[in-house]
Amino acid sequence: MVIVQVVIIGAGEVGTSIAADLASDHDVVIVDIDESRIEDIKYDIDVLTLAGDGTKSSVLIEAGAVQADMVIASTDDDKTNLVICGTAETLGDPFNIARVKSAEYRRTWEQTGKAFDADFVICANLQAAGTIVDVIGLPSAVEVSSFVGGLVKMAEFDITEGSPITGQTVAEADRFDSLTFAALFRDDDLVLPQGSTIIKAGDRMVIIGSPGSVQGFAQQVAPVATPDTADDIVIVGGGEIGYHTARMLEMRDFSPKLVEQDSDRSRALAEDLPETLVMNHDPTDTDFLRRERLDEANVLVSALGSDENNMLVSVLAKRIGAKRVISLVDRSDYVQLFQEIGIDAAVSPRDVTAEEIIRFTHEKVAENIAVLEGGKAEVLELELGADSEFVGRNIREIDESVNSDVVFGAVSRRGTEVVPRGDTVLEQGDNVVIFVESEFVGQMLAMG
Repeated sequence: MVIVQVVIIGAGEVGTSIAADLASDHDVVIVDIDESRIEDIKYDIDVLTLAGDGTKSSVLIEAGAVQADMVIASTDDDKTNLVICGTAETLGDPFNIARVKSAEYRRTWEQTGKAFDADFVICANLQAAGTIVDVIGLPSAVEVSSFVGGLVKMAEFDITEGSPITGQTVAEADRFDSLTFAALFRDDDLVLPQGSTIIKAGDRMVIIGSPGSVQGFAQQVAPVATPDTADDIVIVGGGEIGYHTARMLEMRDFSPKLVEQDSDRSRALAEDLPETLVMNHDPTDTDFLRRERLDEANVLVSALGSDENNMLVSVLAKRIGAKRVISLVDRSDYVQLFQEIGIDAAVSPRDVTAEEIIRFTHEKVAENIAVLEGGKAEVLELELGADSEFVGRNIREIDESVNSDVVFGAVSRRGTEVVPRGDTVLEQGDNVVIFVESEFVGQMLAMG
């Protein structure tokens, strides 16, 4: 499927992020009922804009939904997004994507694959919970993504002053055969590391490799144990994301604790989560936290309903001794703020949702994609077909022929990992995981 024309309904943070990512390589129209918001976007992003109600067929027709290849319903209201998909389906044959918060809508769609006339339904709450669980499973990581069906991991790590690898060269820190040091984000610069590159405190490092090698590197960055007992993981907040985080942890044989202030909600959670200890209490009560030994937690997840409350609980948890704190952040522009005040990892449901939608929209759709540092760079997974310009060429030759800095982080061939080296010749059917600056993603997709 080649995506050329895209109509996005909803110009909030998610819709705007998607539009900005697609603007350079696609014809994008963004629609929002808020005229002032549309007016602002005109000056920020090179896309066509339209003020109007995206649930109305007349507005969708004016936006070009009849001939569009894809319609993305990305307002903040679940039912509105599902109505948009249904309306778009009556006008043409686009690939319809609906963003929802309710896991129930996602489950309904999964039963048929076409409920609500949507070709894909992404649940922001499930995406956020999945990201939190991935980060929990990898000590010291601030972001984790899986590729090639889990055979390859990409992770970002913040390098601290006290990290054992601070001051080492990349060659000295690279103790794993199946690991690639893809990039360093240093201040506002992107550095492609060489063996002689010195790792400094404050760097954010991107690595790609097998799950075992990434796990081993995580232990090297910050030698702390992966949680393995009930006392190790505490979730604060029993809303949808907190609930799904606990449920996913139970599926991985963890037995977390969950603190929820509402008594009725606590009872419901206790019934639905048999391996989770649900405690009905105020999570800001420091005496309670110490009495229940929550201050000794290896990981505390703050999953409350507002950024302000999550910040309060996260700072309190760090102050009383929690070893690692992961917090939900609703506003994407707060992610950096949370990290600057010492929160170990901040997960934005809006960011992870936009990233999941973006992977559907690239020309010659990538198998998977991760967007890094607010869109500065991306990690792509491509399955090489017979017409790929990569097939039959070695990585060094490909690297010399492109106009951008590219790092081949991993190669999977018939389910077996091939360590990417300069003389590695790529074959048809290979799954390759590539790090590339965002402005050159189109070139990589066209070649791959």
